[in-house]
Amino acid sequence: MVNPMSNSRDTKIDLANRLFFRLYQCANMLHKTGTRAVEDEGLTTQQWAVLGALSREKSQGGMSIGDLARYLMVSRQNLSGLISRMERDGHVAVAASGQDRRSRVVTMTESGRHVWQDLALPKIHGYYEAILSDFSVNDVTHTLHYLLKILENMQRLDAERLSAEEGDEAQAVA
Repeated sequence: MVNPMSNSRDTKIDLANRLFFRLYQCANMLHKTGTRAVEDEGLTTQQWAVLGALSREKSQGGMSIGDLARYLMVSRQNLSGLISRMERDGHVAVAASGQDRRSRVVTMTESGRHVWQDLALPKIHGYYEAILSDFSVNDVTHTLHYLLKILENMQRLDAERLSAEEGDEAQAVA
């Protein structure tokens, strides 16, 4: 006799494998097609994400490199090269923080704001419309809900791993 719980678990694992592979494919296609959408402005999807983060109302005074890295969920090392290129291109400025001189704050320049608001955003909105043309508002709401649940679980797993590593390091020192 087949154990229905085993079959259910196998089905869920198979579906999970398909889901995560599709997420991987979507991320790759986002980089490819999203970059094409804004390439005439000299932007990539990574630069699009940085300008989007800096354009938020709560970021008008800029963001520290660490806060920006945490918000975008990238390493400081990966962000550092990206910010350097964006600074070279005149999209962002980097300066020492007023509160902590060791911390650097990234702000969008006037040129970066022009590229973002006047040139890139209309193309980004068109990109969204093309990709989500056959999605209802309900579809988008549900997709966002489930992606946020996956993201929260990934963040929890990451925090648990970091906590365990810190515990291992503390035991090694003791």
